Amino acid sequence: MKNILITGGAGFIGSRLCEKLFDKGYNITVMDNLSSQVHGNGGSFLFNRIKGKCTFINGDVRNKDDWKKAIKGQDIIAHLAAETGTGQSMYEIEKYNDVNIMGTAYMLELLNTLNHKVKKIIIASSRAIYGEGKYLCPNHGVIYPNQRNKLDMDRQVFNPKCDLCSSELKLAATDEKSKIHPTSIYGITKQQQEQMIMLTGASLGIPSVSFRYQNVYGPGQSLANPYTGILSIFSTSILNGNDLDIYEDGEESRDFIYIEDAVDATILGIEKEDANGEVFNVGSGFATTVRQVSEALKNYYNAEINILISGKYRLGDIRHNYADLSKINHVLGFKPNYDFQKGISEFVSWVKTQEIMEDKYQSSIIKLKEKGLM
Repeated sequence: MKNILITGGAGFIGSRLCEKLFDKGYNITVMDNLSSQVHGNGGSFLFNRIKGKCTFINGDVRNKDDWKKAIKGQDIIAHLAAETGTGQSMYEIEKYNDVNIMGTAYMLELLNTLNHKVKKIIIASSRAIYGEGKYLCPNHGVIYPNQRNKLDMDRQVFNPKCDLCSSELKLAATDEKSKIHPTSIYGITKQQQEQMIMLTGASLGIPSVSFRYQNVYGPGQSLANPYTGILSIFSTSILNGNDLDIYEDGEESRDFIYIEDAVDATILGIEKEDANGEVFNVGSGFATTVRQVSEALKNYYNAEINILISGKYRLGDIRHNYADLSKINHVLGFKPNYDFQKGISEFVSWVKTQEIMEDKYQSSIIKLKEKGLM
C-alpha cells in the first residue's frame, strides 16, 4: 500500500482524487487549511466526502511545522494546494506569492533537509502559464501574441493580432512546447511552482510530474466562490434569478475538462513511470465559448434570465486557449471520457441537489473596478 499526501486534498480536485485513490487502496493523508472562500464557514460538500477516507491535517502550506508533520512517512506528494482566482491574484499579490510560491519553497527545502521516503511529486500547474494560446499568422506562421492592449479593447477589437504584421490570427491547439508568458499574477505563481518542483525534484532525485490543467469543472466545485470556476459562478447567478453579464463579445473561449477526466489523468501520472520528469496538458482538447456556456446553463436550468453581452473586459484576461493532448495521449494513454454536453449535464444535476448560495459575483467585480482592473 502506497502512502500519498494530497495538499489541498479537501479542495475541488483534491477531494475527488482522494476518493478515487481510496477506492484503489492508497493510504492517504490530506493537508488543507479549509479556506472559507472555498468551504464556507461550516462542513462543506468537499470536506464531507473525504471523511473516513484519509488522515486529515488541518494545516497550511505556509507553515513549515505543518509540512514536517504531513511529509513524514509519505511515498508520494500530490501538491494541489494553491490560491486560484486569476482576477483576485492581481490585487492580492502577497497572498498568492506566500501560498503558491513560498508554500512550495518550504516543501522543497524540507525535502532537501529531512530524512524522508518521498519517491514522486505531482504538481498541479495551470493553462494560465501560457497566457494567450497558440495562433497561426498567414505571414509569420506560429505566433504567441502578447497581452491585448487597452486601446483595441476599448474599440471592441478583442481578437489578438500578429505582433509583427497586425494580421488576423487563426487559433491553434496549445502544446506543451508553446511559449510560457502568463498574463496574471496567478499564472506567474503557477509557472514558478512548476519550475521549482521540476528543477529541484531532478536535483534531489525525486521524479516529478506537472499537470497543466485547463478549466476543470464538475460536482464539488464551490458554488460560493465568486473568483474561480465560470460554470459555478454562472450557476449561482442564474439560481439567484440574476441576469448573466457576459464580457467582451461572448466569443472568448476556454477548454473545459470534467473533474472525472482531470482526476483520471492525475492518477495516470501518479502510477505510470513514463510520466516521470514530464509536463502534460490536461484538457478536453476543444474550445468552448463563454456564450455557449451561458446559453447551455440557461437551458439546463430552464431559467428566465437574460444573457447580456456587455462588451466590458477585464485586464489580464486571455482571449482563447485550448489544449493539444497529443503528448498525454501518447505517453500516458489518456483520452477524456466526457464531452462538454455530458459533463455539463452531470454538473447541473449535482447543482440542483445543493443549497442555493448567495451570489457574490458583483461584489468581486466591484473590487476589480476599485483596483483599476476593469
